[in-house]
Amino acid sequence: MRWPFGARDRQLWRIALPMLVSNLSVPLLGLVDTAVVGHLAAPHYLAGVALGTTATNFVFMLLLFLRMATTGRTAQALGAGDTQAILKALAQPLALALLAGSLLALLAPWLIPALLSVSGAEPQVREQAALYLHWRWWAAPAALANLAICGWLLGLERLKGPVLLLVLGNLCNMGLDLYLVVGLHRQVAGVAQATLLADYLTLTAGLWLVRQELHRRGSRLRDLLPQVRGDLAPLLRLNRDLLIRSLLLQGCFASLTLLGARLGSEYLAANALLLNLLTVSAFALDALAYGVEIKCGQALGARRLDQLQAYWQAACRQGALVAGLLGLAYLLLGDQILALLTHQSQLLALAQVYLPWHWLLPLIGVWSYLWDGLFVAATDGRAMRNSLLLASLGFALALTSLPWLGNHALWLAMSLFLALRALALAWIWRYRHHNGRALMAPTAAC
Repeated sequence: MRWPFGARDRQLWRIALPMLVSNLSVPLLGLVDTAVVGHLAAPHYLAGVALGTTATNFVFMLLLFLRMATTGRTAQALGAGDTQAILKALAQPLALALLAGSLLALLAPWLIPALLSVSGAEPQVREQAALYLHWRWWAAPAALANLAICGWLLGLERLKGPVLLLVLGNLCNMGLDLYLVVGLHRQVAGVAQATLLADYLTLTAGLWLVRQELHRRGSRLRDLLPQVRGDLAPLLRLNRDLLIRSLLLQGCFASLTLLGARLGSEYLAANALLLNLLTVSAFALDALAYGVEIKCGQALGARRLDQLQAYWQAACRQGALVAGLLGLAYLLLGDQILALLTHQSQLLALAQVYLPWHWLLPLIGVWSYLWDGLFVAATDGRAMRNSLLLASLGFALALTSLPWLGNHALWLAMSLFLALRALALAWIWRYRHHNGRALMAPTAAC
């Protein structure tokens, strides 16, 4: 093997490169949203979108297990050659997604005021956030169904499908952003309306891709219906642990925004700018984690520990390389990136104070993303839940420094949170491997 691109490395990049391109369209959308709103007259528009986006992510990403569980179960079913399990791996999460999304849309008039009431943000910021959420949450059924569809296509290693859906959705969103906000001057409402329309366009394309894939396998869309009625207990057990994991994860990220809001709207807006950098890092490094989910999931389904270890070592090599490049980019170009997002000099100066944290965060966070990918492949929600319990405790302890460190305490807490996630999962896997249980991680029967 010639480092850093051996055979396994190249196979991972065959998955990671298209996912990297499509993943980067997600934070690029965030950058466009921020840039469009950040150039409006007052900072409370940007703060309102930041608060609304945080509330949306908190609720929607609680259901991220719809993507994670689907990918792991589908990859294992593919590795085992189980056709019926492949159908069930889509049917059950898709049904849950549509049900949960519809409930969120219907309950929005009651949930939105409750979420914003605990934010501690200024009234004009809450007003803009409520306007954003009023439109954004009608996209819940489509947004959650898209998670399940992308997870299924990823598990089948049909990479063009998820890439197409992510890029199509985000390009539509960005185009509608510019048209509705800049062209029609709909301000914050326009940002949410753009996302609403783009999510349903993406769902339409996703269902067409599912139909094509089922046709290749000799099945039809209606063949999914009997699989919904199968045994849901394994999926629900997995999803229970992943739901708790997502709740803790989103709680920590929401705390970053909510505590920033309590420091003042200028800190909330500055942290919103910096969160774009963290999001870019997360989505770039997640591209390699997708490769881990798919290839290690197939190895687990086929009971091949040698393949599992080879792909994991390749992922560690490539993850370290990408994280180092991201940290270097933020070191050399971070000021220029922030300047593209806002013209408000005071806000820019405040964000630059906390920019050095982002020189290190990719190097700290890469291991948490890769370990998450391995445990998604194993469909081991319990271990992921337990790692988040430990990381959340560390996050909370770091926040006790808030009276002395101010906004620096929030970024210290985030750094510790990412590090503890990785350390906990590494210890669990090492313990299993030492006891000969690497291929005996809890899996959800398909």
